[in-house]
Amino acid sequence: MDILDRIHSPADLQDLDLTQLNQLCSEIRRRIITTVSHTGGHLASNLGTVELTVALRRVFPRKCDRIVWDVGHQAYTHKILTGRNSRLDTMRTRGGISGFPNRFESEWDAFTVGHASTSISAALGIAEAKLLRGEEGYVIAVIGDGALTGGLAYEGLNNAGRFPKNFIVILNDNKMSISRNVGAMSRYLAHIRTKPEYLKAKTDIESLLSGIPWIGHSVAKTIRSTKNVVKSLLYNSTLFEDMGFYYYGPFDGHDLRTMLEVLQSVRSIDHPVLLHVVTEKGRGYSFAEKNPGAFHGVARFDVSTGKPEHMGGENFSSTMGEYLCGFAEQDPSICAITAAMKTGTGLESFSRKFPARFFDTGIAEEHAVTFAGGLASAGMLPVVAGNRPFLQRAYDQLIHDTALQRVKVVFCVDRAGIVGEDGETHQGIFDAAFFNTIPGITVLSPCYFGELYQDLRRALYEIPGPVAVRYPRGGQPFCPLNFRPSGMDWVRWGKQQAPIALVTYGRLFAQACRAQQLLRERGVEVEIFKLNRIKPMPLESVQAACGKQAVFFFEEGISNSGIGEHFGAQLAQAGFSGRFVLRAITDFVSHATPDQCLQALGLDANGMVKTILTEWEQ
Repeated sequence: MDILDRIHSPADLQDLDLTQLNQLCSEIRRRIITTVSHTGGHLASNLGTVELTVALRRVFPRKCDRIVWDVGHQAYTHKILTGRNSRLDTMRTRGGISGFPNRFESEWDAFTVGHASTSISAALGIAEAKLLRGEEGYVIAVIGDGALTGGLAYEGLNNAGRFPKNFIVILNDNKMSISRNVGAMSRYLAHIRTKPEYLKAKTDIESLLSGIPWIGHSVAKTIRSTKNVVKSLLYNSTLFEDMGFYYYGPFDGHDLRTMLEVLQSVRSIDHPVLLHVVTEKGRGYSFAEKNPGAFHGVARFDVSTGKPEHMGGENFSSTMGEYLCGFAEQDPSICAITAAMKTGTGLESFSRKFPARFFDTGIAEEHAVTFAGGLASAGMLPVVAGNRPFLQRAYDQLIHDTALQRVKVVFCVDRAGIVGEDGETHQGIFDAAFFNTIPGITVLSPCYFGELYQDLRRALYEIPGPVAVRYPRGGQPFCPLNFRPSGMDWVRWGKQQAPIALVTYGRLFAQACRAQQLLRERGVEVEIFKLNRIKPMPLESVQAACGKQAVFFFEEGISNSGIGEHFGAQLAQAGFSGRFVLRAITDFVSHATPDQCLQALGLDANGMVKTILTEWEQ
């Protein structure tokens, strides 16, 4: 029997010796690789934290010892050790466990995560609550060096350094976020990694002073200042300790013996501690070690070759990147900006062709947006490409630093709508609603590559002020025969004399076309209104809808403040006397495939048919 089969909670780690613990780490790695090859998920980051997690749960085995994992890309081992190994094969599937820590899934998950840079602030809140309530237990925040580029991490560090008790921040330094890390913090950490003599010098001084009779104890009180002197001589930097932390490291995060010893030591320090641990992303799987970025988030793959089961074709991200390169070749004012998502947003080619005009801000969406506003105010034409779930972090900057400034910034909003298996924290269902609340921003929502090209050109050169072009994850959906992108703000598809209008935007147009055919077979005729510009609302579409007996609006986004809600309000103002039915999303959407999500929400073709028939036949 494998050792892993005997592990049901962290308590089961306590009787294992070092040899057994190392064997357990090997078994966990094999389990993660095999599972992710079938379910997809975040592979490289999880392989890099196996020893660290085993050591953490060996030293901090109780439920009251709360560990907050930043982002959660590295928490599969945590799930395995906390009673979910038997369900790991269900991960990221409908009804199965989440790919991220989720406090509603397990008592062992201290905080629901999915976005970067949150762990220190959340963990500090938990620690303060424990202190106020007189509860026992340690609190540990595990944050990667990539997440440390986010401003929220520094806000958390700045406040946590004043905490009066033990509070542990573990910096998991693997030199990566999704793309390779950039910026001053990356350079700073690289500098520390190359200076192991700092830790030796500090240790030698502490031992020497503590051993001096009579004066040793009093002198030891000054070790903090002495250590700062040493560090200043070696690094010329005291960042973490200036923020109030005792800094220890860097340590090899794969050396289990060292990790156990260090964690056992820092738990006794009655003060905030930052423990710097160096790990290798993709550790133990050669393909991931060689190319950790490619194995950050993966679909199903062949373990023996590392190749995906289904090779991806053209997708909206790469296509946008190609189009943008074409425009940039003719226009030297175009710049591209991304927040640690160069490959994921299709900007790899742009970064190679126009390196001086490409900017990777690291995981710093707020900075990216304001930086773009500054570029635009000085005469450049910036394009910010990023995942929709993360752009919401820059809501204030969208308002204050782009819309209020009335500058031309183009936002290429990738992964708009349902994304599927990554679940609640990653579904792109909020952007249309929050853009809808901001004056002066135009929002375009293409369904096909041809429309993406037209919309990108319009955004760059035809529409004044900031413009968002939002598009889904993956490739093009079904397209009806004879349908051609028009470049217009809205189009009609079907018989104009039909008594029912089905209104939608983005890729739901494909589902609407299927629903139109199914309804026609049932003797019910509908005309589709496809909104290409969803903000400001094309008022001609509202006027045309007023001539219908019923209007059904289907939206792959949140209902409150969404496009459908606004369309209904415009209909009412225009004097529409027919029936208006809005079907949109009203809650967070759990993990499942995109098709399963749409089906559950009633936003697939069959769901549209059911809604229309139910309401129309009443």
